[in-house]
Amino acid sequence: MVRPRKNRIVEYEPKVTYFKPQAVPLSELQEVILTVDELEAVRLSDFTGMNQTHAAHRMGFHQSTFQRTLAIARQKISDAIVNGKAIKIQGGAYIMPGGDRTGPAGAGGRGQGRGRGAGFGGAPATCKCPACGHEQPHTRGQPCIELKCPKCGAQMIRG
Repeated sequence: MVRPRKNRIVEYEPKVTYFKPQAVPLSELQEVILTVDELEAVRLSDFTGMNQTHAAHRMGFHQSTFQRTLAIARQKISDAIVNGKAIKIQGGAYIMPGGDRTGPAGAGGRGQGRGRGAGFGGAPATCKCPACGHEQPHTRGQPCIELKCPKCGAQMIRG
């Protein structure tokens, strides 16, 4: 029996979910489906410049899984660009944290999720520096990624 996919943590909800070549009717296009978690891997690695180890930690799985997810996403994007296909962003096995403006509470693909912040009986949330390990209490409504470490200046992550 195949083990079910573990939900990935996605902090970004795309506002635009469809891209197509200009001046080509939709009826003539093939589509490439890029899942939301694959888009998040591309966003963290290529857009923010985060290294794979930290990005994998942010998404809640191992670096080798992140590397495979990123390779699949890049292949799909390349296929669409080279072969003139549309890109549709939908689906995937993911959850989105809620309550701190990094995503709608409980929204996600397969699982409806509960978020990762402090809840009833949960440990208090912290922001952590991946470079030096400094931790500070998380402020609700302020995404950790927007903070710089007061000790070394690196971008903070949710701890």
